[in-house]
Amino acid sequence: MFNNKRFNKHLLAIVALSVGISACSSTDDENEELKVAELTEITERFEPVVKWDASVGDGVGDYFSRIKPVVAYDKVFSASRDGDAYAFDENTGERVWYADLSDIDDQRGFFDDKEPALLNGGPVAGINKVFFGSENGDVIALEAESGSLSWQGKVKGEVIAAPALDSGKLVVNTASGVLKAFNASNGQDEWQIEQDVPPLTLRGISAPVIAAGGVIVGAADGSLSVYLLEQGRQGWTVDIGEATGSTELERVIDVDSTPLIYGENIYTVSSRGNLSAVEIRTGRVLWQRQYSSFRQIAISGNTLFVTDVKGHVYAVDRNNGLELWSQLSLTNRGVTGPAALGNYVVVGDFEGYLHWLDQTTGEIVARHHVDGSGIYATPTVVNGVLYSQSRDGDLEAITIPE
Repeated sequence: MFNNKRFNKHLLAIVALSVGISACSSTDDENEELKVAELTEITERFEPVVKWDASVGDGVGDYFSRIKPVVAYDKVFSASRDGDAYAFDENTGERVWYADLSDIDDQRGFFDDKEPALLNGGPVAGINKVFFGSENGDVIALEAESGSLSWQGKVKGEVIAAPALDSGKLVVNTASGVLKAFNASNGQDEWQIEQDVPPLTLRGISAPVIAAGGVIVGAADGSLSVYLLEQGRQGWTVDIGEATGSTELERVIDVDSTPLIYGENIYTVSSRGNLSAVEIRTGRVLWQRQYSSFRQIAISGNTLFVTDVKGHVYAVDRNNGLELWSQLSLTNRGVTGPAALGNYVVVGDFEGYLHWLDQTTGEIVARHHVDGSGIYATPTVVNGVLYSQSRDGDLEAITIPE
């Protein structure tokens, strides 16, 4: 979870984040902080229906990865960390194409071992292409229709968040602080900037978002910044995280959540600090409330939904930041970011369960088990269908009865 030369690249237990951030005062307190909530019986309003399911290779295993399905061109695109990329028919789940990104140049000999591609960023779809990033700093563009290679690029640092695509540019953020723009059609370099990275950070980075001619991205120093899409020149910067601890670990304040753009505002959150509403044009902070998270934020109407570092799910009024409800029964279950679906908000957990919460009350009203390997990435919702991929690569398209 932490990005430091002394740490390996396996995913640390999700509860470690709670330990690092909470600073307990006794063994009993520590045990209580680490306690994983058991699932309790619920009164189900409906039973989720699996429309189709498919296998995405070996998935991501126990590694940190935010790879999640993306839907475009009547297809569902996803991949495994090893480099197995797939396109499935959106309606039936039948495989349309497969590409081995660990040997995209077809150079591997018959007796050569497979070297994992270490995919971690993406996929992202647009301009009839699908884009992926890897921990090796590779950026790969495939043709959406066939899965054939369109172009390859290189960036300094690990790509562990989805790129952003707009106005013919693909913008990639890396764990080394490099933010780089490519020509999305042919892979030519457009511009590159380097951001400072603290010596100790979370294992994760903010995925960039493009809006209003700017690239909005969070940083490991707890800030949110905008860069002009055309030249990469920096605009405004605002502090989101608050470093209040006495140790280096306690002062980790990364903004790893993908900025959420809604109307004229940006909503973002720090791993230790604040959930904030920021005016996109000026960078003026409209309001801040004390929540800590590294997960994706969701929105429905005037309500924001956020999962904090302990696995608690909250609903917050987007206009003023006032809390509407909290759901605390999933403590330390490695809860994903929320996904809004109809009148519900859905989160996954480390045991592979999906939970449907009523958007108005926060009550858990349905539950579905994908598989025991767990769900780490926030589910994807498109056209009333929820797509969730487990750590073992089990991909399900799920609907709810009308």
